[in-house]
Amino acid sequence: MTANAEALPQTMTAIEIAGFGGPERLVPTTRPVPRPAPGELLVKVAAAGVNRPDVLQRQGHYNPPPGTTDLPGLEIAGKVVALGAGVEGWKPGDRLCALLAGGGYAEYAAAPAPQCLPIPKGLSEIEAAALPETFFTVWTNVFERGRLQPGESFLVHGGASGIGTTAIQLARAWGARVFATAGDPEKCRACERLGAEKCVDYKREDFVEVLSKLTDGKGVDVILDMVGGDYVARNLKLLAVEGRCVQIAFLRSPVVEINLMPLMLKRATFTGSTLRARTVAQKGAVARAVETHVWPLIAAGKVKPVIHKTFPLAAAADAHRLMEASGHIGKLVLTVP
Repeated sequence: MTANAEALPQTMTAIEIAGFGGPERLVPTTRPVPRPAPGELLVKVAAAGVNRPDVLQRQGHYNPPPGTTDLPGLEIAGKVVALGAGVEGWKPGDRLCALLAGGGYAEYAAAPAPQCLPIPKGLSEIEAAALPETFFTVWTNVFERGRLQPGESFLVHGGASGIGTTAIQLARAWGARVFATAGDPEKCRACERLGAEKCVDYKREDFVEVLSKLTDGKGVDVILDMVGGDYVARNLKLLAVEGRCVQIAFLRSPVVEINLMPLMLKRATFTGSTLRARTVAQKGAVARAVETHVWPLIAAGKVKPVIHKTFPLAAAADAHRLMEASGHIGKLVLTVP
């Protein structure tokens, strides 16, 4: 390890999962400050994003990959304080945001260099901490797996979530016709302000019926779904010919019984992915694509992270309570003193 190692404290405050269960199981603790391995950066964390996988990990449903810290937290922003062996292109004091496999709920975190990106011009650390998990996820699923093209139609379920608000903006900036679903009128209005032509209130309307009419029966070219359950069959019904449905989570059941005939008749694609378990090289490739295609949109003010509320690190449990209540629009972020 090089740079500033002597000035680093030996211990830090972090938030650990003190046994699986409710938000109250997130508790402050003292841990050793990580030392960056070869190819890693040590970051003094200024802010950390809160994501649904953090909730699942706390509940015992989404264990970190082998060899990864047990501390939650998949995205951070801050400044470089030390470099592991072999790291090039970064120096102490550089501001960055990073995708992690875990460990973001802490004062310091080690991040693989390929998964780090400079903070886009004009953004604060709080805003930058809301970027990696959602923007990496949306890019790789909507634009790489879903192959969304300008002029096509796009639907994101959970449009008011961090993923949803990101997907709406990026798809609109890409030149797509954008639709969304959300659970109340306020969230629907927020989605439409961000660029959705129509946000369907799924508690009051049938999104298949509404969007079939709006597309003159053609259906939707690309669907990004995190709901699962009965939405799987409904998504296949709504897909256009040659349409692509990309599954990234299951807020409802991952176990479904469906008629696959529409998949054949429409020559459609049903796919999905996870991000956390991918290799550093694979995540690094996503990072480079995001830096090339998305960072200029952020720097130009065409796309921005939507921050609903911030919480101090010690109040991580409160952030999880709000996320589980689904009362937010956009991202929740922890601030680190």
